[in-house]
Amino acid sequence: MAPRTILVSGAEGAAATVAAATALHAARAGRRTLLLAADDPHRTLDTLLGTRLTAEPTGYADLLAVARIDEQSAFRDALGALEGRLAPALALIGAEPLDPEELTPLPGTRQLALLRRLRTADAEVVVVAAPAPAELIATLALPEQLERYLARLLPEQRQAARALRPLLAAVAGVPMPAEWLFEAGATARTALAEARAVLESPRTTVRLVVDAETHRPEEFRRILAGLALHGHRPDAVVAHRALPAGATDSPDPWLAELAARERDRLAGLAAELDVPLLVSRRPEVALEEVAAQLYAAGEPAADPAARPRVEDRLAEDGLLLWHLPLPGADRGELELVRRGDELVLGVGAHRRILLLPSALRRCNVSGAALADGVLSLRFVPDPALWPAGPRG
Repeated sequence: MAPRTILVSGAEGAAATVAAATALHAARAGRRTLLLAADDPHRTLDTLLGTRLTAEPTGYADLLAVARIDEQSAFRDALGALEGRLAPALALIGAEPLDPEELTPLPGTRQLALLRRLRTADAEVVVVAAPAPAELIATLALPEQLERYLARLLPEQRQAARALRPLLAAVAGVPMPAEWLFEAGATARTALAEARAVLESPRTTVRLVVDAETHRPEEFRRILAGLALHGHRPDAVVAHRALPAGATDSPDPWLAELAARERDRLAGLAAELDVPLLVSRRPEVALEEVAAQLYAAGEPAADPAARPRVEDRLAEDGLLLWHLPLPGADRGELELVRRGDELVLGVGAHRRILLLPSALRRCNVSGAALADGVLSLRFVPDPALWPAGPRG
């Protein structure tokens, strides 16, 4: 069975604390757990745990191992695998290969290293101190995007390319790609499919961490919309470092008023959510106590996000509706472009290309509406493409 994977994302220090407490809770519940630091440049987890995390999992407590993603090593390994293939080309143009000590990770290396680690993790529960929400959303989108690029650049119909390579080389005047390039493409497709299987598993969820005092509702809604665009929703939201519950009764009027505003802000946040709002409170306490505060009522369920669906309204209204769940989306930040059999959907800074269901490819878009966190697109059958006879 695939591991239960929890991607904890938020402000660096808060997400690290919640991830560590979550991992301890899972291990103490008797499940073999791996705590993985995926974005911890200042080694906050090292300080919290009192140990130095390395790329190799090391035991921290009963049933709990800890490790961090080493993007430098991941980048060197990736280039090392290609070194023999690239050497002739580099020699041809007179270039010298870089020494291992000169190599520094390129943008995107950390995201790829995280995807690789997720698909090879050996544990019942994997808790990840994940990147901040914007980078996490980009990571969740990456396998689908790379699969699309590979399909364009290295199409799977390589047998025809192999047979015609001499002819194509003569016509184009340039050598055709070597067979190893297509083999590398096939290997990459397999790895991306495995990464997508982990990310799209109902056992993989995102747990968002917000600062109880400073979180901004508009920013939080954009994060929810970005996650929903790529088929994810949080299984819970953690309000970290809230004031003590009794602070509203403090004799200090300033503290009492501050606590009352925070209480109302968190109540408003809870009212917007359809998942649990978990609260950890000040003062700073040991990780075991943070876990007890968060999970006193038990671990949140790994409920899958709602999926797009097509509603048949042909008989009543002569149209089909495509419902796309987008909680948190703002009408003013939506972008919709029909491109052949695809829909380019933008939500603020995030974008995704969706393949239309087969029935909708024979229709024209007649309108769209956003209500209650669901984008509903109206499609009317195209008489030139729709099958003859009664509609539906």
